[in-house]
Amino acid sequence: MKATSSSRDQAFRFCIAALAAWRVTHLLAVEDGPAAVVARARDWLAQSRFGSGPAAELADCFGCLSMWVCVRLVPFVARRRSEAPACWLALSGAAFLLERLGGETERVITLTPDEEAA
Repeated sequence: MKATSSSRDQAFRFCIAALAAWRVTHLLAVEDGPAAVVARARDWLAQSRFGSGPAAELADCFGCLSMWVCVRLVPFVARRRSEAPACWLALSGAAFLLERLGGETERVITLTPDEEAA
C-alpha cells in the first residue's frame, strides 16, 4: 500500500503535535521556565486556595497535564470532529511515552548522620 501525500501530511502533523505536547507539558510540569516564571506560577498555585485541590495536582502530574495541553493541539491534527477524541488521547499518550522514554530517573539516596555532617 502506497502512502499518499495526505497520509504523510497527517503523520507529520501528528508527530509535530506530539513533540509540541511533550515540550509544553514538560515546561509546565518540570521546568522553571524563562526567568523562573513557570516555577513561580507553580508555587503560587500551590499556595493559593487551589493548593490542595485538583488544580495543584494537575500541575504536578505530567500525564494529567498533558491531557489539557493536548486539547489545544487536536485541531492541528484532526480533520473531522469524529477524529478528535481519539486524536486527543493519542497525542497525550505520545507525550507521556516521550516523557517516559527520555525522562531522567530519580534516585533516592539515604545518608547516614555521619555522611550528612560531612
